[in-house]
Amino acid sequence: MSITILAIESSCDDTSASVIRDGFILSNIMAGQDIHSKWGGVIPELASRAHQKNILPVIDTALRVADITPDRIDAIAFTRGPGLLGSLLVGTSFAKGLSISLDRPLVEVNHLQGHLLSPFLREQESAAALPSFPFLSLLVSGGHTQIVRVDDYLKFEVLGETIDDAVGEAFDKCAKIISLGYPGGPLVDRLAKSGNPLKFKFSKPRISGYNYSFSGVKTSLLYFLRDSIKDNPDFITQNINDLCASFQKTLIDILMEKLIKAADDTGIKDIAVAGGVSANSGLRERIICEGERRGWRTFVPSVNYTTDNAAMIGIAGYYRYLAGLLSSLDVTPVSRSFNI
Repeated sequence: MSITILAIESSCDDTSASVIRDGFILSNIMAGQDIHSKWGGVIPELASRAHQKNILPVIDTALRVADITPDRIDAIAFTRGPGLLGSLLVGTSFAKGLSISLDRPLVEVNHLQGHLLSPFLREQESAAALPSFPFLSLLVSGGHTQIVRVDDYLKFEVLGETIDDAVGEAFDKCAKIISLGYPGGPLVDRLAKSGNPLKFKFSKPRISGYNYSFSGVKTSLLYFLRDSIKDNPDFITQNINDLCASFQKTLIDILMEKLIKAADDTGIKDIAVAGGVSANSGLRERIICEGERRGWRTFVPSVNYTTDNAAMIGIAGYYRYLAGLLSSLDVTPVSRSFNI
């Protein structure tokens, strides 16, 4: 018998709804929030208000695109956390209301598990290869940077993580330092394509094991620009592409060094990347190239499924539903990270 999951994602500033049937995507609808760009970052109160405005039309559109009626839903999956509490409250409350009105069970999903299981997202009739367990996932976003061993749909082990800033935050801070705007990651990536990644050198941290650190790289960039501008006030403008390319290469080098070490130490050959920063063209190209060199099977998500989206919540919710992991109506959102 087919299982149909309606999924809701509202952890930050994107409102998204998706319909998943037997692991296949029937729809994945998203509504962004352009208002945050003028402030240089996401404003939590504005985000939660926008979710309240967007959530009903987004869910309605997801159902219509999937060509199903609400009574055909078997369960409602939603992001419990981590994320912005106000945003999570909107999605959680709406999911609860649907659960009561439709008499359908709730399935809470850890946002990070959704990213980690995104390699299993498939369009209808897709013949794309899927990872085999165990596989390693490099989870990279504005809030998280981790290397995770995925042993099963419900079993995850964090091998390493950032001890300070996430790599997405480092991209955004770089963009802010050189006055590019927000969100900074895509802007740095675009300019880097026309730059020389070997033009400038920035310091790399020495962290044991599989852990990461990015605060020192940002400081290195800041001090380098401070000194360069003293000699040439137009230094940033004249070197913007090379600066972006060199900084981006430094971040990717740091990410890949630990990922390669984890793959070598564990002997795992299936390697995935997930999270918002997995949309970065330089990182995508580097993982594919390293995979070809090292005999990995690499799994790089479609750009549509790199950002926060309900399809990934739906696929995680689907496997949790199969395992009988249902939630009660007294479940509350969690803003901070919790065990994956």
